[in-house]
Amino acid sequence: MTTVARRGAVIFDLDGVLVDSHEVTGRAFAAAYAEVVGDGPAPVAEYQRYQGVYLPEVLRALGLPAEMAEPFVRESHRLAGEIPVVDGIVDLLETLRARGPGLAVATGKSGARARSLLEILGIAEFFDHVIGSDEVARPKPAPDIVLRALRLLDVPAEQAIMVGDAPADVRSARGAGVTAAAATWATVDEDELLASGPDLVLKSPADLLAWWPPAPVGGLG
Repeated sequence: MTTVARRGAVIFDLDGVLVDSHEVTGRAFAAAYAEVVGDGPAPVAEYQRYQGVYLPEVLRALGLPAEMAEPFVRESHRLAGEIPVVDGIVDLLETLRARGPGLAVATGKSGARARSLLEILGIAEFFDHVIGSDEVARPKPAPDIVLRALRLLDVPAEQAIMVGDAPADVRSARGAGVTAAAATWATVDEDELLASGPDLVLKSPADLLAWWPPAPVGGLG
């Protein structure tokens, strides 16, 4: 892979941005609910409204047993190969790599789960760093995970964009002083995402390329 001078950074959420995992994670959540809670419908729709939030925080918010985490992770790993990479993401990442920004993932998943999924799907090589919610003191919507990405990438906040599909991503970016971009291509609730007040709205992965044209420029474009 060609090495170019770094200019700025793009920090991506994972689920709903790089991969369309909602169907698969919903199945994993339902399986974990059945195993730990028992009969009855799992609150999958309520769970999916917490996209981008660390799983233990979601379980607490929904009043569900923390013991659901283990079977959820197990089932998620079993189904990982069924998760599709979003159309256009590979082309986007290849182009960004050629144009210079540092690339990181800042996800509500644990770091180990996120790195494993990216490896399984064949896109881990594009990222300089992958940071999970268990690797910072406070998960999203706190700014800690974005701030850590900035430190690892050695890029100032004003030269970075955070791309996310949930209000938690927007709040995390804003707290870190980073431009907040709303990815609407696989979000669970677009209205709620837009109501969170992102700086940019991206309808497709290719929309991000306007911020990194081929010729070197200062800042973000």
